[in-house]
Amino acid sequence: MDHHSREAVISALGSSRRALARHRALVLGVLCALLALMIVLSLTLGKTAYSPAQVWQVIMGHQVPGASFTVGTLRLPRTAMALVAGLCFGLSGVSFQTLLRNPLASPDVIGISTGASAAAAFAIVLLGLSGTAVSFVAIIAGLLVALAVYLLAYRGGAAGTRLILVGIGMAAMLESLISWVLTKAGQWDLQEATRWLTGSLNGSNWSGVLPALVALLVLGPVLVGQSKNLSSLQLGDDTAAALGVRVERSRVVVIIAAVGLIAFATAATGPIAFVAFLSGPIAARLIGPRGSLLIPAALVGALLVLVADFAGQYLLGTRFPVGVITGVLGAPYLVYLIIRSNRAGGSL
Repeated sequence: MDHHSREAVISALGSSRRALARHRALVLGVLCALLALMIVLSLTLGKTAYSPAQVWQVIMGHQVPGASFTVGTLRLPRTAMALVAGLCFGLSGVSFQTLLRNPLASPDVIGISTGASAAAAFAIVLLGLSGTAVSFVAIIAGLLVALAVYLLAYRGGAAGTRLILVGIGMAAMLESLISWVLTKAGQWDLQEATRWLTGSLNGSNWSGVLPALVALLVLGPVLVGQSKNLSSLQLGDDTAAALGVRVERSRVVVIIAAVGLIAFATAATGPIAFVAFLSGPIAARLIGPRGSLLIPAALVGALLVLVADFAGQYLLGTRFPVGVITGVLGAPYLVYLIIRSNRAGGSL
């Protein structure tokens, strides 16, 4: 290859990288704009509508008749919870999918969310716990289930397919436990457990937002800091090791951080179905095949929760918990993935 040919190739590669960077910046900008729009809509619209100026006055601590309660006490914590939980679910889900190189490897498919749910139902129905105590039990259970799945799948390394299969089996057992626990529930406990298991933002308050926000601020940067290692791990363990990645150490760090995020988010809102599952694939469609999906998927997760909650409250004639709406969105995509897997001979 002569000098002019090399320059042409280098110039083409540079142009391609700049185009990808511009596309990525555009997508991130659009996602942030849509997120800001949904936050404004969630705070201003409802059975009673308030202007953005009134909402801003409430946020700044001024007393506005009607709005101080409706916006300050009801809508603002609910919107903040939707935002924080969506970011946690999206970031955690895409971390697992990237690490294990499989779109089925999201926390709500491989049993982690189910473990937190089973523990919460057990705590509500059989232990008589409520509030913060239930959240604490759910967090511990999510971490323990993740550890159990990892140890059961570990054979000189936790292969993605093996971990997914073990996780699905664990989720099936935990679903059976949930069903058994619900048969023991009285009427009031059944209502409380069902509301929790569905995934709901009803009753959101600042004491529930704070732990999830702290988890996001602590563990989110850990995952973002592992983005280069995650990209290398997508090429396979041997290739990643050749590139200087400490494979098992990076895998453990990512799993611990991602499990922590999903556990705290699930403890705050219940298992909002399929947000962790959908966020990564949607972000990949928008961003393209190159570059880290962590931040785009987190934004998509927050947008999914905000849109689903707004639709469930105001657009369908009757009110539905946010988990019902996301479940309706996610179930067809799961069926599509399974059909595609069968047509491809088992390869997703």
